[in-house]
Amino acid sequence: MVFAAPNDALARAEGVLAADPTTLHASVGHQVIGIWQRDWGDMRLALDHLRRARDLAARADCPEREADVLATLGVALVHAGRTRQGLTAFERGIARGTGHTRARVLYRRAYSWWVLGHHREALEDVRRAIPVLRQADDVIWTARALTLRATVHLALGAVERAEADFTAAEALWDTTGQEHDKADAVESRGLAAFRSGDVPAALRLLDEAEERYAKLGTPTFMLNIRRCEVLMAAGLAPEALAEADAATAVLDGIGGQSTRKAELLLVAAKAARLAGDAGTAIARAAVAVRLFAGQRRTWWEAHAQLVLIDARMAAGRGSGRLVADAVRVAERLSSFGAPAAPEAWLLAGRIALGLDWTADAERYLEIAARSRRSGPPLARMTGWAAQALWARATGSDRGVLEACRRGLAVLDDHRTTLGASELRARATAQGAELAALAQQVSLKRGGPRRLLEWSERWRATALSTPPTRPPADPALLSGLTAFRVIAARAEEARMDGRPVPTLEREQRRLEREIRSRTLHIRGHAPGYGGRFEAGRLLDRLGEGRLVELAVLDGRVQVLLCGGGRVRRFAGGLLAEAEREAEFVQSALRRLAHPGGEARLPLAETAGRRLEELLLGEAAGRLGAGPVVVVPPARLHRVPWALLPSLRERVVSVSPSANAWLRAGETEPPPGGRQVLVRGPGLATGGAEVPEVAGRYGRATVLEQADAHGNRVLRELDGAALAHIAAHGTFRADSPMFSALRMADGPLIVHDFERLARSPYRIILSSCDTARLASVGADELLGLVTALLPLGTAGVVASSAPVNDAAVVPLMLALHKGLADGAGLAEALRDARAALPGDALHQATGWAFTAFGAA
Repeated sequence: MVFAAPNDALARAEGVLAADPTTLHASVGHQVIGIWQRDWGDMRLALDHLRRARDLAARADCPEREADVLATLGVALVHAGRTRQGLTAFERGIARGTGHTRARVLYRRAYSWWVLGHHREALEDVRRAIPVLRQADDVIWTARALTLRATVHLALGAVERAEADFTAAEALWDTTGQEHDKADAVESRGLAAFRSGDVPAALRLLDEAEERYAKLGTPTFMLNIRRCEVLMAAGLAPEALAEADAATAVLDGIGGQSTRKAELLLVAAKAARLAGDAGTAIARAAVAVRLFAGQRRTWWEAHAQLVLIDARMAAGRGSGRLVADAVRVAERLSSFGAPAAPEAWLLAGRIALGLDWTADAERYLEIAARSRRSGPPLARMTGWAAQALWARATGSDRGVLEACRRGLAVLDDHRTTLGASELRARATAQGAELAALAQQVSLKRGGPRRLLEWSERWRATALSTPPTRPPADPALLSGLTAFRVIAARAEEARMDGRPVPTLEREQRRLEREIRSRTLHIRGHAPGYGGRFEAGRLLDRLGEGRLVELAVLDGRVQVLLCGGGRVRRFAGGLLAEAEREAEFVQSALRRLAHPGGEARLPLAETAGRRLEELLLGEAAGRLGAGPVVVVPPARLHRVPWALLPSLRERVVSVSPSANAWLRAGETEPPPGGRQVLVRGPGLATGGAEVPEVAGRYGRATVLEQADAHGNRVLRELDGAALAHIAAHGTFRADSPMFSALRMADGPLIVHDFERLARSPYRIILSSCDTARLASVGADELLGLVTALLPLGTAGVVASSAPVNDAAVVPLMLALHKGLADGAGLAEALRDARAALPGDALHQATGWAFTAFGAA
């Protein structure tokens, strides 16, 4: 009963002990309480109850009962880190029990072998147990044994065998009322989905398991560990670190299993390393290594040592000793048959390369590269990364490029399984090293055109296809509507000066629910927009120029495309350009308010400095035509119109050259429908909207109560032109919840991703609507980038706070240019020129940028 209804079983056991039971029944009662405390409570209490259960069973002279309790005690001792005592308890249990009971003892010893990382011993014990359990028609324990065997197969990389056992176990669980075991089976299927490379399915199944555990009221430390692994594979390492640390705090608070604490520390160390926090990774991994060593868990200890060595290398502690440590760990992992062994050989090769130990590095990388042919996608990526580094060490530039091409193709295939644009964007971090290696070789050997092609190969690839959306997910639609209502109520309360902790908690809960549902969506996109061709770009540019900024080893490389060729110019340091861009943003924020005129010369000086860093000599070679700028993700906030050589030009910005080509090929929808929206709370009330509406005659105007979220989305779908005057907010902590404020609450990025086709042209007359979050290798998340894959060919938006009153004349002039037949970039250039020459209006014009090719 303890694994069907744990809390009910605990209460029943306490009732048995309170009723003056027989010695035999008292043994059972203490054993049940010991199991409950072992798995969901205080380990010290668990051991106390289980020892009393053992002694009572011996006093009752019942060998089968004593054997059963000894097995439960053995598991508890192993989880408490007392490995030798635990294994001794199992030996005694096997000796005391017979037949069916002995099979149950063998199953529990197999489970303990799995906890300890002794997978071959675990398979041997479970192999002996399953036939006896089946012969006894013990459905529950047979299902447990099959689930365990599947889990061990996964640890050894045998995914197909694991799936067969999981399927057989699930069929048995369906005939029982073991609710906790059923939840565990769902969790295990999530692990299998992850091991086979299906991240959305893994997240969905783990969330389902968590819901089942929540109904039973039991903690879920193993689930936390597994979800952290999946989150890291999805590029969500900071979230994995937060979850692991929170679970560790809960475990410490109840005095829980020492084994689980070590595993949580290990997963926290991995997450910290992936999040770029080497110090935290070293601290967590070092404690995990000590705990695993004390628990005699050599398999786990080797994995923790791998993370510790990797973190030390990231902290700049490369040395000959570290190479030797990495090789030793790689050999141990290889002897265990652990799927992580190639990572260890790759790490040893990296450290050796850093020390110029070329011969050693080649040997280690060659071993790591063997994993490139089989296994899940991320394991094959490890192999291709090793192959690329090995080729570079041996002087084969062609080999480097081939390995990079093959490795990125593997990651492309993996990303097609991800339906959520956030996951697709974050997953690109896995390919950053391969892309950088290929660019370095191209810079050295291939010339500017080859460098352009490799720069495009891994730039803004998440935008090449729209996110996958379920045909109709009522729960997601309901959650989005509820979020809008709660967020609006919270905002209203804040404006009235009322406390809003309850509303904020509910808003955070709805955010988690919405995000979870979108992350569960599996992708089915056939590809990522086709191969980039520099020749096609040059043909399309005509008299124009495209400036693509590549970053190699921290320095900007300027690729000037146009006039039938690609030329390269040296730029400055990326870090310096980022600092100047932040200074400019600060100046624009101050210039958006009266009295900030003194900042204008400072902003102009910073603009000249940005031009030196980002364009270099290319600034004087731009020709007379329009210019398209393709910046790296980390420079998305540069106000390009502030740069002197671009100030009077037709300038547009695109996340990639490929994206600009696709935008130029996008056909406007038939009918030419215009939609104008006025959200609440603007200082001017969106004063440009009535006049713009008069210019277009038959435009749909949504304002006041009509400007509610679902109505706005319906009208925007398939429109030729949309103008939205509304307050915009950017969420740096969660960019997919960046929003435009409507009458009934915020429209977030997730809302816009539901559009069948976003407006062909869209003008966002709002603050911060062009602010984006840089994620993955070179990807952007935010409102603008959500629109581009959905049919929008051009966007005008602001990357900074703007003055509402100064925006009105800019927007009116912009629409005049569009009505006269200009594109967005040309109309925006002319609108800036038409503004008054004071600092307020100049800053307003600089804050807006045209994106795309419409």
